[in-house]
Amino acid sequence: MKPDFTLYAVTERSYLHGRDLVEAVEEAIRAGITVLQLREKDAPGREFYELALRLRELTRVYGIPFIINDRVDIALAVDADGVHVGQEDIPADVARKIIGPGKILGVSAKTVEEAIRAEKDGADYLGVGAIFPSPTKPSSEAIGLEGLIKIKNAVKIPVVAIGGITVQNANEVMATGVDGICCISAVFCGDITENVRALRRAISQSFFIGDF
Repeated sequence: MKPDFTLYAVTERSYLHGRDLVEAVEEAIRAGITVLQLREKDAPGREFYELALRLRELTRVYGIPFIINDRVDIALAVDADGVHVGQEDIPADVARKIIGPGKILGVSAKTVEEAIRAEKDGADYLGVGAIFPSPTKPSSEAIGLEGLIKIKNAVKIPVVAIGGITVQNANEVMATGVDGICCISAVFCGDITENVRALRRAISQSFFIGDF
């Protein structure tokens, strides 16, 4: 499966106010997200696994890539399409050895050096950010559009921008030439269908303006 990274959604149940996660994800898929990542930092292993099983079934029905955050073991256990690791998680080259060549490997990066190393270690795509200050990771220093462009120009694999991306700024982020945007609160906080449709409209109205 060759991913379409245009609108990459990452789960966060705290935005759902008790609503079933799988139900919310299905709404997001139907509205137009193109990749789903299960990221529930506070979920115990058994609960995470059971959520992953349900979402694996759902994403198969709709035919969109399903990525597991951090948990390589659970990604393999539920036959997810891939796994995403951060700089403080299992090293990318080790993750690649474990999941093999047939799975998608995403790696977080916020510097050119991290991005180049991740590409060499076998990453299929990069999650780059935070681009702007983010409510999900308030302590993460923003690299801005300039930092994003430097990384995009340094690697050949797809780059997905993450961190503080909203309907209001999605246009300018996509204008840098990245392969997609990754959203958490901008998708799952409030009216999911309208959120996703608004993001898709903003993306469709963006024009690549080259290096700056």
